Amino acid sequence: MDGRGAGPVVRSGRRGRAAAAVAGCTAVLAAGALLGVPGTAQAAATTTVPGTASPAVHTMPLAGAVPSAQDMTVQVWLKPDLAGAAAFVDAVATPGSAAFHHYLGPDAYTARFGPSAAHARAVAAWLSTKGLTRVHISDGRDYVSATGTASAVQSAFQVRINRYRAEDALGGTTVIQSNDRDVSVPAPLAPDVLGVTGMSGARPNTTRTAAARHTQTQTGAPEAPTCSRYWAQHTHPLHPAYQGLSTASLPVCGYSARQIRAAYGATWTDTGKGQTVALTEDEAPTAMFRTLTEYARTNHLPAPKPSQFREVRSGKSCGTSARGAAQATAVNDEAEMDSEAVYAMAPGAAQLMVVGGGCDEDQALLDAALSVLTGDGKHPSASIVSNSWQIPLGMVPEKTVHAIDVRAAAEGVGMYFSSGDTPGLTVTDSDPYAVAVGGTSLGIGAADNRVFETGWSSDYGSLEHGRWSDLGISGGGGGTSLVYGLPAYQKGVVPASMSRVRVGKRVATGRAVPDIAADADLDTGLLTGYTESGSDAKPGPYRTMVNAGTSLACPLIAGLIADAQQGRKTAFGFSNPLIYRLAGTRAYHDVLPVDSRTPQQNRAAYLAADGSGGAPGVDVFGSQEPAYTQQVTAKGHDTMTGVGTPNGAAFIAGLRRAAP
Repeated sequence: MDGRGAGPVVRSGRRGRAAAAVAGCTAVLAAGALLGVPGTAQAAATTTVPGTASPAVHTMPLAGAVPSAQDMTVQVWLKPDLAGAAAFVDAVATPGSAAFHHYLGPDAYTARFGPSAAHARAVAAWLSTKGLTRVHISDGRDYVSATGTASAVQSAFQVRINRYRAEDALGGTTVIQSNDRDVSVPAPLAPDVLGVTGMSGARPNTTRTAAARHTQTQTGAPEAPTCSRYWAQHTHPLHPAYQGLSTASLPVCGYSARQIRAAYGATWTDTGKGQTVALTEDEAPTAMFRTLTEYARTNHLPAPKPSQFREVRSGKSCGTSARGAAQATAVNDEAEMDSEAVYAMAPGAAQLMVVGGGCDEDQALLDAALSVLTGDGKHPSASIVSNSWQIPLGMVPEKTVHAIDVRAAAEGVGMYFSSGDTPGLTVTDSDPYAVAVGGTSLGIGAADNRVFETGWSSDYGSLEHGRWSDLGISGGGGGTSLVYGLPAYQKGVVPASMSRVRVGKRVATGRAVPDIAADADLDTGLLTGYTESGSDAKPGPYRTMVNAGTSLACPLIAGLIADAQQGRKTAFGFSNPLIYRLAGTRAYHDVLPVDSRTPQQNRAAYLAADGSGGAPGVDVFGSQEPAYTQQVTAKGHDTMTGVGTPNGAAFIAGLRRAAP
């Protein structure tokens, strides 16, 4: 999915990367200048909410205005006591503190740190006076939503909402929706507003096309294999050589649950029993419990009990479906992979799948996360939330995500976010109260042994007419934040070379991303099961395909956290202070770069032509281009994999010791 941490894993060159960061930009708050709309008389002073419209939209070709009669739902996010809440979280998440693990319930958090009811009512009243309807204060008073025509929304916030032509991650052209300037709110309300979302509308959906890997032709004659059951089962010569490599391994056909469990040391003693992992999604899978049952059967895992899986909806339907009517070969098995990855690591844990609704994908996902945190008022719905998606910088106000993460940490909920499937940072992974999960390329051998593991950053070469063309880097996200300073838990672990960034003429020390990592490369991905949507609206047959991305890494980590929490009276909650206390110990596999001493078959994957006219190619692992990606893989902490990948029982035992 466009902008997701895991939907498609796209092989893109250096072009097309910037477009993803500006699509549908929305508001962030800063007090200050007045914004006048030419030709419009203002009855009262207004304060702008800058950052809403990226400067890039002014250079994009206009594709037309949003129809004035089109209905839109916007959210005005309210400002909690973030400073007070952050101080509380720092105490509640730090071992040795008197407040350690003394969490607040959702209602208690709102009462202590949330926006006041009076401020929420004032914003609601203003929206009503602007002609917007269905004005609603969210549970927890995180935001006030309202619905109206595009014309009414534009008038209320003093903007124009247009559609623009932009370059997508594949180098093609897509249409994005954005307001043309920063939104305005009445000056008396501005101090209580974090930002405004909902003007971006739905972003284009890009599902990955499943290329069937097979070993038989239609006539039954054997073909050369195109993938391997384990790493380096099959290799392929490179003629001519590419980047000094004369051989490469075929990608895996998809690791089984047994293989991925072995690689990260999952045990049958700790299975996550008694824990609940929430999975936030923007699309509902087809027959998920049936799919999970079949996945367990084919992977020789215990069958899930009906009580272990529950699916709920958050928000309202957009009225259009992104699934079902797609091309026959287009598959989006995002939700299925999230569920199956957690189940592979924690088959004893319960799963709560929360599917967000609405036409704004980002808002749907934020709503799904918030619904877990508000729970029943007394308790959140889960203590671990796996968020296998990303929101690029500029698409939502950073403080809205920050407010969600701080609330989660205060309630004892760990928010695990994919670091993204393109180099660089996102709004969702860079927050200091999120656990950012990066990606690796992982080779698992014939004996389920870890052959190699390096940061997922692959240089893709395409072979056409006997010549190689370098098409650029694909890989996971990470880097150093320009917004958030180095948090206390990273001090002494993150080297200065990865925490210092230049901001104008000065050098700042920023939050480094990611924090921890797991397998994410499509060449070393998970064999994922899904149930086809039948033409008669009934579930179809069970199918499998290889899937990956950092949204595979995220639920793998979430499952292992559930294993570690098994039997504990209190949840780990925001776990970064614990994760970093274990840096440099046996709790992690230190993910190292590949180099000339690494066997060639462990340095690249050969991608055979798929028969559709495409050229064969090769992915060269661990390609280090920090000037472009802002990232490296290095000994110790790095900006591709954080502190490393979990080392099974040592990781679980270490977390338990760090949180007595």
